[in-house]
Amino acid sequence: MPLDLAALEERLAYRFRDRSLLERALTHRSWTFENAARGRPALESNEQLEFLGDAVLGLLASEILMQRYPDLGEGRLSQFKARLVSASHLHERARRLELGAFLRLGRGEEVSGGRAKKTLLADALEAVIAAVYLDGGLDEARSFVVRHILSGVDLEKIAERQDFKSLLQELAQARGLPAPRYRTVGAAGPDHSKVFTVEVCVGPELAARGEGSSLKAAGQRAAEILLRKLSGLEG
Repeated sequence: MPLDLAALEERLAYRFRDRSLLERALTHRSWTFENAARGRPALESNEQLEFLGDAVLGLLASEILMQRYPDLGEGRLSQFKARLVSASHLHERARRLELGAFLRLGRGEEVSGGRAKKTLLADALEAVIAAVYLDGGLDEARSFVVRHILSGVDLEKIAERQDFKSLLQELAQARGLPAPRYRTVGAAGPDHSKVFTVEVCVGPELAARGEGSSLKAAGQRAAEILLRKLSGLEG
């Protein structure tokens, strides 16, 4: 069944000059593999567009946040950005757009509920962001991100109820990285005034250490430092 691209364009509030970009953004690799196995011509999957969309979204989210909150420090900006680019937030926004109804999925992915899968929908939305960027340029992509990713988000309220550990976990998930692992690496000082050191690792190469008056505080500090690194706000 052909995709109703015009109906989706209405939802996106963007009309493509090159609709093949939108088609590709909606094409999951399961569709590509299935059609190739049957000897049928198939569109490329959206994996490369997803890769590009992740970078475009990260850039634009950083730019917009800096403009909106010129007095905020890196730590708070990192919190806000991590939330905006998280798989949870992108999934929720993709559901608002009913993006799942427009995806091209292979049979196996279809019967396993792929149209509602969190990661699949988040990835598809990133691919659509890349398609808009390639079709209309950075200004159109910026408008799209403001309209569909940032609109109606109370970032201050989000920051109040979320901690650095949960934000780091969301960002790691959004990047396809392993879940953060924490370990205590030190405790110094007298019992009434100990300073704990906790290390957090995401995969074999990404790590940070934080200190605090409790294990919880040290873990939060370590997560904050690594979150800033992953968000591209710190070297």
